[in-house]
Amino acid sequence: MQVLNIQGISKRYSAVQALKNVSFSVPQGSVFGILGPNGSGKTTLLGIVMDVLKATSGSFTFMGQAPDENQRKKVGTLLETPNFYHYLSAQRNLEIAAAIKGVSTDDIPRVLEIVNLTQRKNSKFNTYSLGMKQRLAIASCLLGDPQIMVFDEPTNGLDPVGIAEIRELIKKLYHQGKTIIMASHLLDEVEKVCTHVAILKKGQLIASGNVNEILANEDIVEIGSDDNEKLLLILKSLNNYTSIKQADDLLQLFYPVGTANLAEINKHCFNNGVVLNHLNIKKKSLEDKFFELTNN
Repeated sequence: MQVLNIQGISKRYSAVQALKNVSFSVPQGSVFGILGPNGSGKTTLLGIVMDVLKATSGSFTFMGQAPDENQRKKVGTLLETPNFYHYLSAQRNLEIAAAIKGVSTDDIPRVLEIVNLTQRKNSKFNTYSLGMKQRLAIASCLLGDPQIMVFDEPTNGLDPVGIAEIRELIKKLYHQGKTIIMASHLLDEVEKVCTHVAILKKGQLIASGNVNEILANEDIVEIGSDDNEKLLLILKSLNNYTSIKQADDLLQLFYPVGTANLAEINKHCFNNGVVLNHLNIKKKSLEDKFFELTNN
């Protein structure tokens, strides 16, 4: 089941083409990251999906249906900086949010527990750290128990502790069966939580799909010994790898995906008089892949 299906979305602001014919689908129960540098169209795309902006052309559906007001009420959305009354408590702010959404205040204890703010529910919003403010914003999104969550840069401006808190919260929501769509430029964080990604560059989609499929176009074997000069020489007689390069104190061998054989590499080196002290397959990071795809 596809939760969100985007077909040929384009958006133009006068002479600026913010999005150009973007199409992809978001599977149900996924954490879907929309990635791109500033100006790539991430926020514009989310604004269109949540009806804050109108597309110049193209269309999209939620759960196979054209979007309407009732459907959007079933989506928890965090598109901007948390906007609460600073001198009211978390409890009171959530009561106001529940009234605006038209949902019962009976849901407040549940959402506070999910974001780990039960003990601070009576504290004023202006006493919260940035991470706590962001978690309260997510609690507000969770009122009414929506199955789809849309976050724009949910860790923006947070310190490492705050980032880790939001990361663990997103994982928790994923394990509860929520579908989470999030825009971000923090590639390392996205790699830790996302199951699927779409990568944008200057308004154009350049890749989308399962994270492992996006990354899995080659095996990288890290290899090292006490004599890397001799190791480099004997590796020239090893077959099947496509390229080799120096990386700090190690050598890296690049193979077509699924073809690297560590036992064969180790045996070849040993038979040629080199004992390895490092041999490991390294997955290409999402950051590496992103820069490769965007030619940056």
